[in-house]
Parts: sequence; C-alpha cells; structure tokens
Amino acid sequence: MAIGRGRPKRAAAERLVEQLHAEHGRSLLAYATRLTGDRAAAEDVVQETLVRAWKHADDLTGDRRGSVRGWLLTVVRNLVTDRARARASRPPEVAEGPETLAAPVARDHAQGVVDSMTVLGALEALSQEHRDVLVEIYYRGRSVAEAAEMLGVAPGTVKSRSYYALRALRAAMVSGGTEAVR
Repeated sequence: MAIGRGRPKRAAAERLVEQLHAEHGRSLLAYATRLTGDRAAAEDVVQETLVRAWKHADDLTGDRRGSVRGWLLTVVRNLVTDRARARASRPPEVAEGPETLAAPVARDHAQGVVDSMTVLGALEALSQEHRDVLVEIYYRGRSVAEAAEMLGVAPGTVKSRSYYALRALRAAMVSGGTEAVR
C-alpha cells in the first residue's frame, strides 16, 4: 500500500525537477559558473541543487514564504561555499609531472649527522695503525703511495692495513647495529 502512494509523489517530484530545470536551469548554471569560475564544477553544483530540490519537493510545492528561485539560488551559493571550504581544509594536490619526478630529493641533514657519528664511533674501535691508514686514504684522499710516504711504511703495508681496517670497521658497524658500510 505504501508503494502505491510513493509512486505518485515520486513522479510529481520528478516533474517538479524537470519544470525547475526548464525554468531556472540556465540562471542557476550562470550563477554557479560565476561563483566557481569553472563550467564543469558549476554543472555539478546545479545537478546537486536539483537533487536537493527533488528531495525537498514537498517544501517547494507547499505553502511557503519566499520564492522557489530564491531557494534554488541559496542552495547553489551554499554548495559552492561548502566546496570551497572543503577544498581549503585539504592540502593542495600536486601533479606528478616530469619536472617533479626529475627533481632531486634533498637529503636529510640529520641522517648525515647520524651516519658520521656511527662511522666515527666505529673508527674508535680500530687500532691506531688501521685508523691512520683509513684517515689518509679516505678522509684526506691520498693515494696508496702518498699514504705510505706520510705514514712511513711500505705501499704493500698500506694496502694490507686498509683491507683489514675496512673489515674491522665493517664488523664494528654490524656489531653496533648498523650495516651501512659494505
């Protein structure tokens, strides 16, 4: 029984929306376009306005104070305001274009500090001879021959000490909980 009563109401509401669209559709679209500055967004706003008119068909056809056009324009304005507020509350979207993908990612300074502290801590665990060889070769950028001359040892000794120093450094880093040096 409720179904029979609902259909005439629904049909009447649909006719009302068709009539409202025919009568006020162009004005609503012009107003929404002026408020949004975007035709597609304005069409969405007008569509939502007509859906709300369909949902409130009883209010629009009954004995009301004010005009239907005023009600529709108020709904358009409120919808545009709601959309603007929703857009303002979210962070802006950034397009992922070739320029953003190619941009280098800035390295975190804090991670560099942590890495330096970790390596310095591991260097302290080495013997003085091993530490001296690594400092000359990797920190000061000297060749094997230059490091041998600075340390007063043979080049073969510098190579051997650097090999064992790196192994000891790696072991100290692994035992310290990091595996950054390979």
